[in-house]
Amino acid sequence: MSAETTTPAGTGRAWTGPSAPERLDILRGTRSIAIVGASNKPSRASYFVSTYLLSSSKYTVYFVNPVLDEILGQPVYKSLADLPEAPDLVDVFRRHDDLPGVLDEAIAVGAKTLWLQLGSWHEDVAAAAESAGLDVVMDRCVKIEHARFHGGLHLAGFNTGVVSSKRQVLA
Repeated sequence: MSAETTTPAGTGRAWTGPSAPERLDILRGTRSIAIVGASNKPSRASYFVSTYLLSSSKYTVYFVNPVLDEILGQPVYKSLADLPEAPDLVDVFRRHDDLPGVLDEAIAVGAKTLWLQLGSWHEDVAAAAESAGLDVVMDRCVKIEHARFHGGLHLAGFNTGVVSSKRQVLA
């Protein structure tokens, strides 16, 4: 897999991630997504991503959180091992120190991709995931990437139906 630098020079980050066409291929090859650290609180990023994926994508979406029973009318599973199938993509909304454990679970269930959300970066986990044969994406949002590739991205995250490089003036 070729790679592009995912952060500006001088940040101390050495890992490089998949290019935009490679991220598109990952999303096109994905049929199911497990959201680890899913929340039932509308103010949380995982909730916003969940509502988007359920309403605007073809993916089967599973929620993983050991303390919840339901999110958006869907069952919540205690761990990746409890899912009815191995998810293609594991989208992670967990603290930095929890990432190695999530990776271990993802490998154990046979996931294909480990996706760490915006602000989440763990080079050791990325290296271990790649060594285990998983694709890895870090510090990117599944919702933003999906919308970007499917024509639905706008500054606020909504599809305006207008394709323009000029900022829209709201009346």
